[in-house]
Amino acid sequence: MTTPTAPAVDCEQIHPSLPVSDVLAAADFYTKKLGFMLAFTHGDPPEMAGVNLGHVQMFLERGTPRPDGGSVYFVVDNADELYAFQQANGVTIVHPPVDQPYGLRDYQVRDLHGYLLGFGHHLFNAGPPIEIERVDVPVRLEKRLAALLNDLALHKNMSVTSCLEEMLLHTNEGVGPHTKSTLRHLQELKRKHGIDYDSHASYRFVERE
Repeated sequence: MTTPTAPAVDCEQIHPSLPVSDVLAAADFYTKKLGFMLAFTHGDPPEMAGVNLGHVQMFLERGTPRPDGGSVYFVVDNADELYAFQQANGVTIVHPPVDQPYGLRDYQVRDLHGYLLGFGHHLFNAGPPIEIERVDVPVRLEKRLAALLNDLALHKNMSVTSCLEEMLLHTNEGVGPHTKSTLRHLQELKRKHGIDYDSHASYRFVERE
């Protein structure tokens, strides 16, 4: 018998589902203690709820909890920030954030039904050191952009030089270097420094005499 060829289908989303004894209590815990957003509830009383962490949605369905049946792992953009929020809310910590040899910094908690939840972010400094030689490049920046760049580097715990290198390397690959949380922070920095022009404004920059 000929084995059928699997279709070339991309999975756009995955929705893990956990059985819980009380859907409303579980949804309340996930939103208030773990930092999720409530997407929906279904039924009266609720038989199911959807909770979101960024673009990932998880279902909580009424049933018998089975915490020994597995765990759920979430890759996020800032595990340390989420950990601080969850710890402040008294969530049961299984292990605190640690840099793992598989290239993620992660931690684990248990929810109110005993399910094991992991949260981690990618470590971009994973891998062997790359020996380089830096050269001086004369750079002149618009004053407000220079102030934003300094604040951005401080936010990312990087030097201004490393921050510029990161942005240039990502530009070479055709992708953006910033996580969603960093992009939100950038909007705050734009307002702070009064940057009211768009990304094409440099074509119209004219230095004051």
